[in-house]
Amino acid sequence: MKIFLLGFLTTITCFVYGQDKYNYISFNRLTEIEGTEYVIATIDNWSKIEMKNKYLLFINTINGQTKQIELPKDSYIEKIEQVKIDSLGINKIILAAKTVNLDGNKGIDWNDPVQIIILSTDGQIRTQITDDKFFVRTWATNKTTGTIVITGHYDTNDNGKYEKQIKMRY
Repeated sequence: MKIFLLGFLTTITCFVYGQDKYNYISFNRLTEIEGTEYVIATIDNWSKIEMKNKYLLFINTINGQTKQIELPKDSYIEKIEQVKIDSLGINKIILAAKTVNLDGNKGIDWNDPVQIIILSTDGQIRTQITDDKFFVRTWATNKTTGTIVITGHYDTNDNGKYEKQIKMRY
């Protein structure tokens, strides 16, 4: 019985240790934030089997301090863009990402909407400017006025799918 118990505990110890040694962190993109001391990194934290979590990491290149913006592990970052308009005093990061499982299936997929999220250049302020039910299709920022124009479709009947009526939000 003692030999069986010793063998069982040794096997469990090796199995648990073996699971953790294959975890790794992937830095997918590094993006300089122009006019600041910050760089944005997109991070995927993987275990041997699945993604454990995903986040944006704002790195201060002067002192090494970081600010982490958590995202759902099955989210998809479509685009990260800096909007810097010195004449209007605007310096923001626009994040276009799928972060909501609108249709309630197993996870975020290609049928879920893209949200537009505005971030400060240091990552301290996060503002989602599109509703979860709004399917963003295109967007552009006017460099003269600082206005962002977003086109897309609303899920007006709450079925988790987009309706093909074009709405504009300013």
